[in-house]
Amino acid sequence: MIRLLIADDQVLVRAGLATLLDSQPDLAVAGQAGDGREAVRLARELAPDVVLMDIRMPVLDGLAATRQIVEAASAEPSAAAVKVIILTTYDLDEYVYQALRAGACGFLLKHAPPEELLLGIRAAADGGALLSPGVTRRLLAEFAARRPAPAARPAELARLTPREREVLDQVVRGRSNSEIADDLVVSHSTVKTHVTHVLDKLGLRDRVQAVIYGYEHGLVEPGVAGTARE
Repeated sequence: MIRLLIADDQVLVRAGLATLLDSQPDLAVAGQAGDGREAVRLARELAPDVVLMDIRMPVLDGLAATRQIVEAASAEPSAAAVKVIILTTYDLDEYVYQALRAGACGFLLKHAPPEELLLGIRAAADGGALLSPGVTRRLLAEFAARRPAPAARPAELARLTPREREVLDQVVRGRSNSEIADDLVVSHSTVKTHVTHVLDKLGLRDRVQAVIYGYEHGLVEPGVAGTARE
C-alpha cells in the first residue's frame, strides 16, 4: 500500500485528490495539509511514501517545505525515503525548478488526466522520477537558457564509460528506460544498471537531478532537448 500526504491550500483540490486516490486499491491518503508548515509536520509524524506538494502555499511555501522534508529524511538513514511530487498549474515558474533542485522527484500538472497522476505517483513510490519528455524538458530548458554555458566540461564526466555517457545523454533528454533500451538495443535491466552507475559516479540522487545536471553543465543545448553536446 502506498501511503500519501496531500499538501494544498485549496480545500476543494485536496478533497478531489483524496477521493481519486482513495478509490485505488493500492493507494491510501494518510493525511492532508493546508500549508507548508503543516506538510512538514505531517510528513514527520505520518512518514508517507509520497507527498503531493502544491508549489504556492501560505505560512511555508512548497519549496521550503520540500527542502525540509527531504533534508529530514536524509538525516535519518534508517528512515524510508519520502518522495515529494510538486503539483503545478505549469506557469513556467523558476520556483518549480528550485523545488526540483531541493529534492522533489518531479512534478505533475494539476489538470493532468487521472491516469497520468496515478501512474506518476506509483512511479515515484517505486523509486522512479517524473520526467515527462514534453513538460519537464521544456521547463528545465527554459531556466537553463537563462544561465551562461559552463566554461569547461565537468571533470567527473571522465568517470563514466562511453556507454554510461550515452545513457546520461538520453536521460538528460527526458527519455524513459524503455526508450533508451530500444535506441541502444539493450535490455531494460541493462539500462537500469547503467542509470544506477551514472547516478552513483556523478553523486546524483535520481533522474531528475541528472536532467538538471545535464542542462546546468551544457550537455544539451538550452531549449533544444534532442541535441547533446560533447
